[in-house]
Amino acid sequence: MPKVIAITSGKGGTGKSSISACLGYALAKQGNRTLIIELDFGLRCMDVMLGMNGNIPHDLGDVLENRCDVYKATTTVKMASNLSVLCAPSDPFVSLETKDIEKITSEMRKYFEYIIIDTSAGINNAVFDIVTNSDLILIVTTPDPICVRDGKMMSDEFYKRGNQRQRLLINKANKNIFEFDDLNDLDEIIDTIGVQLLGVIPEDSAIPLATGKGVPLSSSSQGFIAFHAISRRIRGEHVPLSSKILG
Repeated sequence: MPKVIAITSGKGGTGKSSISACLGYALAKQGNRTLIIELDFGLRCMDVMLGMNGNIPHDLGDVLENRCDVYKATTTVKMASNLSVLCAPSDPFVSLETKDIEKITSEMRKYFEYIIIDTSAGINNAVFDIVTNSDLILIVTTPDPICVRDGKMMSDEFYKRGNQRQRLLINKANKNIFEFDDLNDLDEIIDTIGVQLLGVIPEDSAIPLATGKGVPLSSSSQGFIAFHAISRRIRGEHVPLSSKILG
């Protein structure tokens, strides 16, 4: 069945939007019709990350203010013909309600196999309400203690609301963590946040370079290998959580 995947984090700076862009591209390159919906109002960056800067005629703000429908506001990405984006409005004061996103995702499920929602960062009711009906919630953290603490606060609130569909992504992990298959540091992060791990993304300079230029990750980069493995797990394939996938 089509899946709505919300990517969220307890604080800014975790790389949430980069993950949304790279994961969307990975799913699309594996043959899945994929849509990225960007909700970071006023901090729009998805058009740049996907190589579409200056080529987005309409955005989510146009839909919410009834200037066009969601189909017209959805743009096909040049780097992958089955990847599309619905960019956030540049105006941070456009009104967004939970029912708006529910309506959009319900309609777009008919046409896309995966819908990635790049939420705004932070712990607030708007984020919790919007992602509640997602099929999968990916909480992004880094090894930074503050990010880990905020990730725990976010996961605790989701559990309090009865949402068990959470998985954890650890971003910007230093490659030294993976030496000799020693995952003790990762285990501590997982235990603290209390969410099952879906994948680890290394601290790879190729990721900000690719998203900054709006080009695909090199297939030889550690980042590409990590996103490829994560996207396969989302599709239901068995890909071991091992440092070997980053070898």
